[in-house]
Amino acid sequence: MQHSKLYYIALLSMLLMADAAKAQDLLDLVDTDKPKKEVVKNAFKSIRVINGHSMEFLSPGTMDFRILHRFGQLNQPNNFGGLDQASMRLGFDFGLTRYLQFGVGRSTFKKEFDGYIKLAPIRQSTGTHAFPATIAFVGGMTLNTLPYADPTAHNYFTSRIAYYGQMIIGRKFSEGITLQVSPTIVHNNIVPLANQPNDVYAIGFGGRLKMNKRTAFTWDYYYLINGIQKDAANVPLNYNPLSIGVDIETGGHVFQLHVSNSAGMNERAFITETTGSWEKFDVRLGFNLSRIFQISHKK
Repeated sequence: MQHSKLYYIALLSMLLMADAAKAQDLLDLVDTDKPKKEVVKNAFKSIRVINGHSMEFLSPGTMDFRILHRFGQLNQPNNFGGLDQASMRLGFDFGLTRYLQFGVGRSTFKKEFDGYIKLAPIRQSTGTHAFPATIAFVGGMTLNTLPYADPTAHNYFTSRIAYYGQMIIGRKFSEGITLQVSPTIVHNNIVPLANQPNDVYAIGFGGRLKMNKRTAFTWDYYYLINGIQKDAANVPLNYNPLSIGVDIETGGHVFQLHVSNSAGMNERAFITETTGSWEKFDVRLGFNLSRIFQISHKK
């Protein structure tokens, strides 16, 4: 009798252990079926929309070599529709992690050097712990290397420097539509006019509309909350920058044709010093060329 009880106890224990193992297997299947968190990519085909930063980031270990080129004003026929003039910026951007990158550049406009760092504490993602948008922050500075306007005066090196800070909130709504908004502040250490503010506040808007597998319509616009200067006749001396373009992807290159009313191609230049007017057709043809290089192993 005693042996029978032990037998039944052992059999019951084995059945309970088998049921527990099956339950654990079912839990493992449930966990496996959960979609993994994935960062949404290709919201834009470039780390810049046209002039301004986009919500996109470089992959870790990559370098983006960029040529930004802007011709002269289209409304000046004696300059062959602006083709006789040109300004450009050479840029080198580096991806450190999926959430961090930095870059440096040199512009012919005012012979400026510029640098920035961009961080995204939150990126749009799907799956577990998904988030519906990317939130990124950009901080940068520019250095004007033109000769001082008055070399005989007591000039300070800091008068050549300007800074900017920006937050980017963007979302890829579908494979064809991306929109973003970018509150921005630009600080100039020195301004040429007494009534001109050192701090200029602007809100940037940008978007991408995919037309087919390799082409997309892009645009960016910055509305200046303050900083629009006017002459004695109340005529604006600077304007809100608006750029419209078409991205063409050709393998490892992204080629962008665009029209813009700004000559400068860094944040200080195109936000605070856009002197062209779309109403007067004082706009410029331009192109941006981007080539990605893998310079270290992916992390």
